[in-house]
Amino acid sequence: MTAHLLELEDVQTQIALRRGAIRAVDHVSLTLDPGETLGIVGESGSGKSMTALSIMRLLPRAARITGGRIRFKGRDLADLSEDEMEAIRGTEMAMIFQDPMTSLNPVYRAGWQVGEPLRIHRHVDKRASIAAAVDLFRKVGIPDAKTRVDQFPHQFSGGMRQRTMIAMGLSTGPSLLIADEPTTALDVTIQAQILDLLRALNRDYGTATILITHNLGVVAGMCDRVLVMYAGRVVEQGTTEDVFVHPEHPYTWSLLRSIPRLDATGHEPLRPIEGSPPDMGRLPAGCKFHPRCPFVIDRCREEEPDLREVRSQLARCWVTQAGRSLDSPDGR
Repeated sequence: MTAHLLELEDVQTQIALRRGAIRAVDHVSLTLDPGETLGIVGESGSGKSMTALSIMRLLPRAARITGGRIRFKGRDLADLSEDEMEAIRGTEMAMIFQDPMTSLNPVYRAGWQVGEPLRIHRHVDKRASIAAAVDLFRKVGIPDAKTRVDQFPHQFSGGMRQRTMIAMGLSTGPSLLIADEPTTALDVTIQAQILDLLRALNRDYGTATILITHNLGVVAGMCDRVLVMYAGRVVEQGTTEDVFVHPEHPYTWSLLRSIPRLDATGHEPLRPIEGSPPDMGRLPAGCKFHPRCPFVIDRCREEEPDLREVRSQLARCWVTQAGRSLDSPDGR
């Protein structure tokens, strides 16, 4: 059996606050193979970005991984020293952060920043790193690359800054690319261009990609598999087609019904999810989604379900694990 490129097994990450620790990532497990694209979706605060930061070991000072394993190419990242981890982050895995304006240093030229990983990890000189940055700018679709490498981030549009971040992430040819909300704050035309670029990089270079987003339309067009998170937990996972065609967790079901659909046969109003995500410091008993769930039963309020196989995917739901349908709020 071929080993996975990346494997998370029961990963737990806690953030220490004055009122106590919260479980930002709670027993999360996933796998990713070379060339595969995995989408992680959920509302703000569901644990998507903290899962990615746990993989990269770039956690905030108050956060720490308290359990589980993160294996990358067979190595447990939790066992590595910070120097060893820095070497992997710079060469074998890369991350595109949400806001390129704050991720790029405003006082350094864009080409200098894109070439920095090559100078640090490949030991190339300044001239060669800038030449490589020009080539990378061309690959990610930045026009007039020779001029642009000498400009500062504030001289770039939002789409160009995001392309610069992608170029920086790809500079050392990583096996794994984590894109955290790569289309946030971009207009729809630029969003489409960025997604087409990520799709081409995945196809041409075989780079495995984790795409973190709240946009289900992006997942539908980009991802082979999808992992749905709520309150730090995985509540459903499976192939994108299976999860979208027949969701087996009420949270996924609700997310899909809160967005407009071009293939809708009628003109029904959108159905937003009632209530708000839970306070991570005061999580409800039982299923964490039950206060907002239209299918809730008594057992949901008392016991939290495990993530189990339901039809062709995994779901954390007493209702569907009992064989009941989510076709209507009655659960019948």
